[in-house]
Order: sequence, then structure tokens, then C-alpha cells
Amino acid sequence: MTSRTEWLRGTLLATSLAFVATGPVLADSAPTNGKAAEFKVTDFLLDNGMEVVVIPDHRAPIVTHMVWYKIGSADEPPGKSGIAHFFEHLMFKATAHHAAGEFDRAVSDIGGSNNAFTSYDYTAFHETVAPSALELMMSFEADRMRNLILTDDVIKTERDVILEERRSRIDNNPQAVLDEEVDATLWQNQPYRIPVIGWMQEMEQLNRVDATAFYNKYYRPNNVVLIVAGDVEPDTVKTLAEKTYGKVARGPDLPPRVRPVEPEQNTRRTVTLTDARVSVPSFSTQWVVPSYHTAKPGEAEALDLLAEILGGGNRSRLYQALVVKQGIASSAGAYFQGTMLDDTNFTVYGAPRGDAKLADVEAAVDAEVARIASDGVTPDELEKAKDRYVRSMIFARDKQDSMANIYGSTLATGGNVQDVEQWPDRIRKVTADEVKAVAARYLVLARSTSGYLLPQQQAGN
Repeated sequence: MTSRTEWLRGTLLATSLAFVATGPVLADSAPTNGKAAEFKVTDFLLDNGMEVVVIPDHRAPIVTHMVWYKIGSADEPPGKSGIAHFFEHLMFKATAHHAAGEFDRAVSDIGGSNNAFTSYDYTAFHETVAPSALELMMSFEADRMRNLILTDDVIKTERDVILEERRSRIDNNPQAVLDEEVDATLWQNQPYRIPVIGWMQEMEQLNRVDATAFYNKYYRPNNVVLIVAGDVEPDTVKTLAEKTYGKVARGPDLPPRVRPVEPEQNTRRTVTLTDARVSVPSFSTQWVVPSYHTAKPGEAEALDLLAEILGGGNRSRLYQALVVKQGIASSAGAYFQGTMLDDTNFTVYGAPRGDAKLADVEAAVDAEVARIASDGVTPDELEKAKDRYVRSMIFARDKQDSMANIYGSTLATGGNVQDVEQWPDRIRKVTADEVKAVAARYLVLARSTSGYLLPQQQAGN
């Protein structure tokens, strides 16, 4: 089982194309072989409120089946941090109809794969199997949606697992420790300040009562988006979904996902961690910015293109200036975490190379940010950035799990199928003035949070 920590914290570059990873597949860029209908996305509701999205792709005899629950760590009750990720683990335990491990063995026996992950805004479970096994996967998932057997022994055993996961992935990793502290400083009121895996002292107190209440409230078909991508037909998926998921009773209507509002950011804050295990210093600077769900029309698209032009890869300004030309950085980049339910973050980062100083790298990054805010971007680099983004959406079709993630993450954070399909057109409409405007409006150093990871000998520098 994979936590969202792995997605967000594995490397800084892992999320440098946040909306590319969760951005749309072009419905209007269908193959030129006359088979456009094969890529037509179908969206429908079951009678119990479960939303189903079908993305046909007949190029290979496999299917990806993903169940997205619209519940993540940012929805947790106060003092119960980690319960969303904890419950992701508990979903693999015994049900009234299947022994613990039976689901995993069934997937393995047919040569498939399965896993799960938890985010701030959603929890997802997924399997990739042959189309003939789709009904079996639906049956297992529908069963554990309501029929888990949660005992004190099960809770204690799996709680020990997540505590060890925190020790190994967070407490034993200086970068992960710093990331947590930066998040807790960047966000003053919003629950994104709390780590997805949870705080240790609260994780230790999670119990069967907490888990049962969480399960009964959120694990209901009317809080789910089902994504099926691959060698399937919409009518077949609908029939199977009604046969399996359709038998699960609808739960009580959930209230709107309203969270604490972030106050105005009006100070510059820094977080520094020194650790003997660190050999190369690094820094990151973050700003609170709108997400695709909270932005004014065109702003999130402009932020996406700003991140691409500024630090989205080896053609970006930061990479070319700091790594290629000046040779002072081993890495430098930027990313925008656009697919979030609430406001999100825009990040720049860098690490020195050779005898270069971290302060020099940071100053050079700041200078590139300021240059875009004051002078804007050129028409040529804007068009090239748009081309790279739109091409990446087309290439995303080659992986069923990318297609499923694209739609699932968008629908689980307040978007819809039309948002996904229309995204390339909105990207194409972004102007250079709009990119300059979001840089000037949001990337203000006096309202930023910077994190510094330093080797032990640099303490006090």
C-alpha cells in the first residue's frame, strides 16, 4: 500500500508536473486512424449515487479499475491525524465474506497487480487485470466497501504497521522531516499543514472506535468515483457495476467539504534542519496559490505554465541558467501542485554543485522568479511550454493508470469530465500577460516560506 507521502515526498522533481500527472487526456486529439470513438469517455451515476467513468482503450487486453473515495487526510477530525491512511491499510483486512489476504491472492493468481494510496483529498484503491476479471475486482471492492470486520486485534496489528511506516519513511529521512515542518509553517490554518501519514502521538491513539466511525461515515457508494480504463465497453461496465456496486446501500448525504480558511499570508518564514546524514545542502521556497478548484478562470492554467517555463525540466529557465550556463546547481526547478480541493502551493527549489554555495543558488533562483514577475515571458517560450504540456497529455494515453489517475484525481477534487476534456483548450488560451500577472501577484518573497536542509557542519551558517 502506497501513501500519498510517497507521491509527494519521494523527490522534489516527482511532483514538478503536478497537473501533467493528473491532467487530462485530450478527447479532441483522438488517433487519426478513424477510431476516435474508442477514446470517448462515458460518465454515469448508479442509483445509489456512485459515479462511474469509463475510458475505453482496446490496444491491449488489460483493464485498470480504480475506486476513489472522496476522503483524505485533510478531512480528518481534529486530533485523529493519520486515520485516512490508517483506514487505507485496514481495507485489506477480512470482511464478512472473504478472509484477510484473499483479495490480494485472487489478484496475484490471475497475474494482476493491486495497491492503494492516500492523499490530502482522496483515498484510492486500484487493480490492473485482464478484462475477464473485472467483475471479480468489482465484487471484492464492493464487499469491502461495507463489510469489513474490525476487531481490536486487527486495529492494534495494523496500527503498529503504520507507526513503523512513519519511523522508516519520515523520521528516518531528513528531507521528509523538513518537508513536514515546512508544510506546518506554510499553512497556518488549513489542514494541509498536517502530514498525510499523521503525527506520531496521534497515530498511537487511533483505535477501533475511531476506525469504525470513519468507515461508517465515508466509505459509502455516494462518496465514490469509480474509474475503469482499458479494454472494456461502457455498457459492459455499467452492467457489472450495477450487479456489484449497485447492491451497496447508499449512505447518508455528506455535508460539503468545507475546511478552515487560510489567513492572509503577510510574512516571510524560514525553517532550517541540520543533520549529519545530509551531504549536499538544498533549499525550497513555497507560496500559497490557488488550485484548479479555487482559482479564478485562467489563473491555475497560467500557474501551470509558469511552473513549466520557470523550472519544469531541462529546457526551463532555472535549469538552463543555473545548471547549464552558470554551473552552480546540481538541480533546480519549480512545480505547481494544481489538482487540490483547496488552495495549494507553488514551489521552487535548488541544490549547489561542486564548490558553489547554497546562498548563491537561492539568490539565482530568486532572481529568475523576479525577472518573470517584472519582465514576463516571451511568446516563443510560452508557445513551447504549451506544446510540451499538450503533448504530455497525448502521451499519457499510453498508460491506462495515467488515464485513470487523470480523471479520478480531478473528479475527487471538485472537477468533472468536462474540465478534463476542456483543459488543453484553456491552456492554449493563456497569454504571456497572464503568466506575468500570476508571478507578480503570488510569488512575492515577503510572503514565502523557505526550507533549508543542511549538513551538520553548516549549523549556524
